[in-house]
Amino acid sequence: MTDGYDVLLRDGDIAHVRPLAPSDRQALHELVDRSSPRSAYLRFFSSGRTTAHAYMDTVTDDGYDGHALVATLRGRLVAVVECIPLTDGLADLAILIDDAAQGNGLGTLLLEHAALDAADHGVKELSAEVLSENVRMLRVLNDLGLDVRRHVDGSVTQIRISLAPTGRLAATIEARDHAAERASITRVLEPRSVAVIGASRDPRAIGRRVLDNLVKGGFEGPVYPVNPRDPGCYPSVLAIPGEVDVAVVAVPAARVPEVARECAEAQVAGLVVLTAGFAESGDREAEQDLLKVCRTAGMRLIGPNCLGIANTAIGLHATFMDRRPEKGPVGLMSQSGAIGAALLDQLGVSTFVSVGNKADVSGNDLLEYWADDAATSVIALYLESFGNPRRFTRIARRVSAAKPILLVKSGRSDSGGRAVRSHTAAAATPDIAVDALVRASGVIRLDTLQDLVDTARLLSHQPLPRGRRVAIVGNSGGPEAMAADACERYGLVVPELPAGLVDGPPAAALGNPVDLTAEASARQLGAAVAALATSPEVDAVLVVYTPPFGSGLEATREAIAAATRSATNTVLACVMGHGGLIDGRVPAYAFPEQALAALAHAVQYAEWKPEPVGELPSADVETARKIVRSEPEGWLSPAAAARLLGCYGISVCESVPADGPQAAADAAGRTGLPAVLKAVGPVHKSDAGGVRLNLRTQEEVRQAYLEMAATVEGMTGAIVQRQLPAGVEIIVGGVSYPAFGPLVMVGMGGIAADLLADRAFRVPPLSAAAAAELVGELRCAPLLYGYRGAAPVDVAALTDQIARVSRLLDDLPEVAELDLNPVIVTERGAATVDARIRLAPPEDRPSPLRRRLR
Repeated sequence: MTDGYDVLLRDGDIAHVRPLAPSDRQALHELVDRSSPRSAYLRFFSSGRTTAHAYMDTVTDDGYDGHALVATLRGRLVAVVECIPLTDGLADLAILIDDAAQGNGLGTLLLEHAALDAADHGVKELSAEVLSENVRMLRVLNDLGLDVRRHVDGSVTQIRISLAPTGRLAATIEARDHAAERASITRVLEPRSVAVIGASRDPRAIGRRVLDNLVKGGFEGPVYPVNPRDPGCYPSVLAIPGEVDVAVVAVPAARVPEVARECAEAQVAGLVVLTAGFAESGDREAEQDLLKVCRTAGMRLIGPNCLGIANTAIGLHATFMDRRPEKGPVGLMSQSGAIGAALLDQLGVSTFVSVGNKADVSGNDLLEYWADDAATSVIALYLESFGNPRRFTRIARRVSAAKPILLVKSGRSDSGGRAVRSHTAAAATPDIAVDALVRASGVIRLDTLQDLVDTARLLSHQPLPRGRRVAIVGNSGGPEAMAADACERYGLVVPELPAGLVDGPPAAALGNPVDLTAEASARQLGAAVAALATSPEVDAVLVVYTPPFGSGLEATREAIAAATRSATNTVLACVMGHGGLIDGRVPAYAFPEQALAALAHAVQYAEWKPEPVGELPSADVETARKIVRSEPEGWLSPAAAARLLGCYGISVCESVPADGPQAAADAAGRTGLPAVLKAVGPVHKSDAGGVRLNLRTQEEVRQAYLEMAATVEGMTGAIVQRQLPAGVEIIVGGVSYPAFGPLVMVGMGGIAADLLADRAFRVPPLSAAAAAELVGELRCAPLLYGYRGAAPVDVAALTDQIARVSRLLDDLPEVAELDLNPVIVTERGAATVDARIRLAPPEDRPSPLRRRLR
């Protein structure tokens, strides 16, 4: 953490947090000089500044043994917080904040981070002495989300803060994050004024097109053209007489840094950099320099290499597209400008953001904004990469509870580039990780842009379906039959309808699908739709019409519109060969498969609920953390892996190491016969001939060791185990990508694990009930419940073990890979035969509660 990190404050400003350095001495003295007498008194319990200055010399001396963080705003040091060790597990807490920087959440944020750092250094409790009259500080400490005890001793209140993790801490941090992100993005997407830097008289120039779009789009705030070479423009953003909230930058890449520095000096809130020529062209250093300018100045950065932004509620059209975005309920973000433009041709939007290279503002930031935006009811994202997938999951889970999030992510191929060795890590590709993350958060992941448009139209204009029952009604049997087939394919139900519910021509088939025949008039079709649209017998109605039969296209569209104005069910239409909206409310699709794919996504979203995790298995977490902190990175020894698993109630079959043939024979005498001999060294031992089963005598064990040593490359020894009774072999595992976080895997185990690729994944932690759902997804699941006359095995023991593994992965970010393979499940329980655990290097061990940008 030497370089520190950037954090958002309550008002949307940006602070930089880093460890205190001896070179900060002068800045600390300046902080004391700027502090009011009242602030100095409340911090140091004395009037005047002499004590404060002497203390600042102490904290920057080489012999200082505390842990201190400082915060800077626009390059100026404005706060310092420190934890000073007192006794084993106890540290003293103190903080000083510039008067001008108070009231924006900086103090609370620094105290949170100081507490997390202290916990990382083994501190279990913090103490603080606060003057009882310092009501503001007492309130801040109480609102941290940690357990706080108080004792009033005269004019001083003694504070003790337990650093044991609480759910309240995570919740309070998340709430403050949301408020800060919302404030930060609001300044950019709801500006009061806009400058276009690079404006031009050339109608083909990007700057001119942006300027025209802003003026013609109806933006009511001032728009300032900036171009030093045009006498009709301002020569610089610094020459503009009023405040500038957002600057749209359309100048050559070489000039962008200079422009950004001028915007920083002018205190612009946000930069939208349309210019290309940064990381996408290989110049990552230039992009990082640009970001540093923005962060230091407290500016948010959209782009570079982007199309621009739009907010239809305020007439903000700050893009260089020719077409003005249509107003609608979709909040749209695209990492590709071309795809964003294509989607804007199909969807009405509340706001649109083309993030380009995503140097700063990303989908996570925009989700926080759209969560509270009354004009946005559906969120649509096109992503090429995740900046912070862990954070995306947390935010999306909360937002999805109120608004559907649609996601198309390109790059489904396995391009993780990380060398992995265990079965689980090899199976858990980055795209599988994305699927697990979006599933856990309620996000609707779609394969194509057409799917996104189709689903967004349905969710934007119709109520969510109450269930899976679909009525199909129309004038053409062929498309209706295809619709019924699609329902079955998507897990939707086409129920028989009660007699008399709908009426039609004499030749009509009034079951379900309801085929009114090609001769049915618009009035007859409308009457059938009206009956079904309010019927409690179904949850959704698909109207299928093939023009030009019946009364013709326009008359039929009008009949559908009239029939659905009082609908209580979800209604959508398939007008063969024609898409769009009917009456601005009923989504119409060119083909039935399109309509029903969209409906299936809506049903799945309606069924998703962000349920609490439930009760987790007990664990000795403190001992587990001591084990992982005492072990080096890399693969744990079998004994260390067994000790760590034992902290979570997972026992591994006794394994006795052997370094030679006689030692192996002696080990078999200890474990019992028949025995299993396994080579130590190769990862996939069976492939290398490094596993010998059912060795009935010690002599057979000795001979097997000799044969292995002669043939197995890389063998460094062996382990001996007693052979277990036959059962269903399952693999239970976990992998933690530095970016995505941990995943739990369960699948068919043993030598068939990789061949059959029968696996399912979830984001931990899981209760036993959630683990049972995971097991139920496996193709091999019937083997567990008694397949073809076999006795059922103890599935509850298996799900308990999965839940325990999931808690281990959630508790210990140090664990990079974990394999229990096989876990043999029998009628009497689940026994882990082999366990492999790899610890991540320190840089890949995240602290999930730390709040920082990206």
